Amino acid sequence: MDVFTSLMDGFATALTPMNLLYAVIGVILGTAVGVLPGLGPAMTVALLLPVTSVLEPTSAFIMFAGIYYGGMYGGSTTSILLNTPGESSSVVTAIEGHKMAKAGRAAQALATAAIGSFVAGTIGTTLLAVCAPIVVKFAVSLGSPSYFAIMVLSLLAVTAVLGSSRLRGFASLGLGLAIGLIGMDSVTGQRRLTFGQPLLTDGLDIVVVAVAIFAVGEALWVAAHLRRTPLNVIPVGKPWMGKQDWKRSWKPWLRGTAFGFPFGALPAGGAEIPTFLSYVTEKRLSKHPEEFGHGAIEGVAGPEAANNASAAGTLTPLLAMGLPTNATAAVMLAAFTGYGIQPGPQLFESQGPLVWALIASLFIGNFLLLIINLPLAPLWAKLLQLPRPYLYAGILFFATLGAYSVNLQAFDLVLLLVLGALGFMMRRFGLPVLPLILGVILGPRLEGQLRQTLQLSAGNPAGLWSEPIAVGIFIIVAIILVWPLLLKLWRRSRPQTAMASTGGSDGTGTANGTDVLPEDAAAELPADNVTTPAEHAYSNNEPVHSRRRQEKP
Repeated sequence: MDVFTSLMDGFATALTPMNLLYAVIGVILGTAVGVLPGLGPAMTVALLLPVTSVLEPTSAFIMFAGIYYGGMYGGSTTSILLNTPGESSSVVTAIEGHKMAKAGRAAQALATAAIGSFVAGTIGTTLLAVCAPIVVKFAVSLGSPSYFAIMVLSLLAVTAVLGSSRLRGFASLGLGLAIGLIGMDSVTGQRRLTFGQPLLTDGLDIVVVAVAIFAVGEALWVAAHLRRTPLNVIPVGKPWMGKQDWKRSWKPWLRGTAFGFPFGALPAGGAEIPTFLSYVTEKRLSKHPEEFGHGAIEGVAGPEAANNASAAGTLTPLLAMGLPTNATAAVMLAAFTGYGIQPGPQLFESQGPLVWALIASLFIGNFLLLIINLPLAPLWAKLLQLPRPYLYAGILFFATLGAYSVNLQAFDLVLLLVLGALGFMMRRFGLPVLPLILGVILGPRLEGQLRQTLQLSAGNPAGLWSEPIAVGIFIIVAIILVWPLLLKLWRRSRPQTAMASTGGSDGTGTANGTDVLPEDAAAELPADNVTTPAEHAYSNNEPVHSRRRQEKP
């Protein structure tokens, strides 16, 4: 009953005319950005951080939430109409969605994606409202050793699952932790990594770092690989669904939601794994398995529901424990910090009206997105034809303006350029971006929990595992670090004949011991009209070399 009362109070705040206006602006911006390949909600929120600094925190976060959900909605449009995922979580949608579009069923594909996103987002937000207070009660009982262990697990888990190389992931994390050390030591007052520059004494502003790594780095990379040929956009009318489409879609919507929310709430979850699991599940359960690979509507409904349910799940650890699990959540954590608000167990008590207004705005944003996306689908299709030089020139302009407006210092523009060059080089050498951002944000907090733990134990390292939860988490961390080595040794110990007999000829989806997509699914991944390597590197935070463009035979 307390949750229901708090949620009603949140609706009263979110439905005020001004906050409702910011919600509308957020969902429209988010959808537009999600439609454009290579952009994403993380970059948009990062660009808007300086602009929204003059707003009330509640209004700012309502707009950020609209951008986040809108980006999830918009990513399906490019997947269906262009076979070009705007977000990594929309890659699976492209497998069946683009086949439906080429068969003249783009309207039905867009409709099931939009309605499925609405259903999954609404259920996911309901679970967020119910589960977040429970997680808070659990988090209040944790001490510094457990918090330190949880942060270590979050950093390692997110880093280990990104990209094709764990070494590159940990290299990116090391860069982020090093950037987080810049400034004055909070205990000794000693300057660290300032190189004699007084303006670095207070450390790097997270807004400047986020804008530089996401926006400037991506713009420089796309400029280096700019395609001037227009994309072939499949025309679409107003989305609609027939009776048979509804009958085949509602179960995948529910199953996709069941996959998406739990994975979104996990430190290493994200939306990629549940969308693929949803696709595989729908293919096995479908009464029309022969349509998969040729435009099955279940292959669009399930993954899109999983995608949006994971977005709601992501906010659970962010609000309840202050742990971001994807790039957008990391930037939103930076926004909380910029307002002097610390997400975590005390957030629901210290900033209860803000939190419940934010959760209520997710329900409102879901409804707004449904009524906006269905009629405006033809307009979003035209937005795909926007020339890339104009688009990224505008991004660089707003990035520069935003970075300067943070402290009104020209030195921030120098930092913007240096860090933007760093973001460009990370994409060039295949280093994922998310571990760096997490390292910058969580690094100082991780250090604070470590120092507090050691102070309580009088400097004895045994204090790090003085709580049962910390011990269990460190065991999981050890498994994450050791498991790949054990798996590699096991594979080497297998007889060569066994490897040859299972090297992809048995139809199990493996080739030489490496997991791959199903044959029909892999054939439908973006080919000639795919995103540039930069677009996949940004949206998926993966090494560029792991997303080679395929040529059609």
